[in-house]
Amino acid sequence: MPEAAQQRQVVLRRADLPGDLGWIVMAHGELYDRQFGWNTEFEALVAGIVAGYAARRSPTPEAAWIAEVDGERAGCVMLAAGDRPDVAKLRVLLVTPAARGLGLGSRLVEEALAFARTAGYRRVTLWTTDNLVSARRIYQHFGFTLAEEEPRRGFGHDLVGQTWTLDIGEGDGPEH
Repeated sequence: MPEAAQQRQVVLRRADLPGDLGWIVMAHGELYDRQFGWNTEFEALVAGIVAGYAARRSPTPEAAWIAEVDGERAGCVMLAAGDRPDVAKLRVLLVTPAARGLGLGSRLVEEALAFARTAGYRRVTLWTTDNLVSARRIYQHFGFTLAEEEPRRGFGHDLVGQTWTLDIGEGDGPEH
């Protein structure tokens, strides 16, 4: 663990406190505007993902996590049900600039993948853009492989959208 992480109090917890889901949307909107100049189309996409998660609360295993550093929200990730019962989607991974270098991104993804395995998912997919280099390194570290990429116009920019996949087990999908 980096020395900086040893000096700061880092906690991963479920995103189940009032304000957590709103923070995920706000943090994505503000950070991606500052960092990449992305417009509110991106914030609307994240809001839709978070709203769908909040509204479902179905028997399908899904979860979201918040990383806190010294008592402040500093990162997030979500694992949502995919289009098939044995496939989950890794969504909305974010670490704030002030908390980068503490290993939070890896810890969040590790937590989500552990949950996916316990829930019985066989595959985890994610969608990202090719300019998110740090996130891509995390995904590759865990064994995700690039399955598809496609140029697209989005969030006020020309981007290359990427779909990544990871096979995680031989189960029959989540318990219902």
